[in-house]
Amino acid sequence: MTIHDVAREADVSMSAVSKVVRDAYGVSPEMREKVTAAIEKLGYRPHAGARGMRGRSYTIGVMLTELTSPFQPEIVQGITGELETSPFQEILIAGGTTPERHQRSIEALVDRQVDGLILIQPWTSQAWLEQLASRLPTVVIARHGHTSVYDTVVDDDHAGARLMVDHLVALGHRSIAHISAPSQDLPEPFILSHTARCQGYVKAMRRHGLEPYVIESTYSEEGGYRAAAEALAGPTPPTAIFAGADIAALGVLRAAEERGVRVPEDLTVTGYDNIYVTTIGRISLTTIDQSGNLTGASSARLLLERLDGRTQPVNYVVAPRLMARHTSAPPPRS
Repeated sequence: MTIHDVAREADVSMSAVSKVVRDAYGVSPEMREKVTAAIEKLGYRPHAGARGMRGRSYTIGVMLTELTSPFQPEIVQGITGELETSPFQEILIAGGTTPERHQRSIEALVDRQVDGLILIQPWTSQAWLEQLASRLPTVVIARHGHTSVYDTVVDDDHAGARLMVDHLVALGHRSIAHISAPSQDLPEPFILSHTARCQGYVKAMRRHGLEPYVIESTYSEEGGYRAAAEALAGPTPPTAIFAGADIAALGVLRAAEERGVRVPEDLTVTGYDNIYVTTIGRISLTTIDQSGNLTGASSARLLLERLDGRTQPVNYVVAPRLMARHTSAPPPRS
C-alpha cells in the first residue's frame, strides 16, 4: 500500500495524509481520525527511507557499548518509555569494544538518516564527537566533560564512589580493593564513568588515610572473577572488594564461592549500578543506585528538546544512592 491508496481511501489529499503521518501541526481531529482509520484498514506503513529524503525520518539512533551489559538495557528502557508518546522510534546498535568500532557503529546510524543520536559511553575521540554533534542533535551518556555542541547525562560517579567507601569504612574495613576498567586514554575532563568512579574511590580512600588498591579488568562477570582471583591470591587479601559495576561484582561472588570464602562473613562484596538481579534475595548485593531508567528517560527528553530547537547545552547529573544489602558487613575479627 502507498500514500496514494491511503489518500483515496480517506478521500483526502496526499499532503493531508503526509501531515498525519508526520504528526505535523495544524491537522484537525476529524482529519486525523479519517486518515488513521484508512491507514489501519489498508495496513499502510510509511517508507522510512523516503521520509528521510523529504525531511525527518522520525528515528533516533541509540548506541550501546555491549548488548551483554545488564545496566545499559535498563537505560534503553528509559529511552523507550520517554519516546512512547512521541512520533519517534529508536534504532539500537552495539558499539563493540574499540574506539574504531564505536565510530563505525555511529556512522552506520547516521547513514540511516536518524534525526538524532543517544550515545551510551562512546569511546571516540572528543574532536570527532564534537564534529558529529555540530551536525546532528546528540546526547551523550556516561561520559563526563561539558561541551557547547551536545548534551550529557552522567552519574555523579565521584559522589557514588565516596558513598561506598564511606559505608565500608564505617563498617570497619581498612583494606578495600576496587575493580575498575581501562580508561581508553581519553583526556580530562572527557572521561568515561568508570574512570571518574575510580578517581572518586582513590580520593575517598586517601581522605580516610587508607591506601588505594585498584585492579583493572573488564566490566563483565568474567572480568570480576579474574580480578577477585588476583586479589584473593595475594599474601594479605582485602576484607572488602568494591566492583565498579554490578556485573563484575557477580564475578567476585563466584570467585569467593569457589574458594570457600564466605560473603559477607569473610569478605564484603559491593557493586555499582543497582541492576535488577542485585535485588534478588539470594544475591542481595550492596551497591550504588544510579537509576538506569532515569538516565535513559532524561537523555531522550533532552534529545527531543534539541529536535524542537533548543541549542544551549544541558548537563544532567544523576544523584547516586547507597543501597546497603546483605553482602556488606564488618570485617572478620582475626
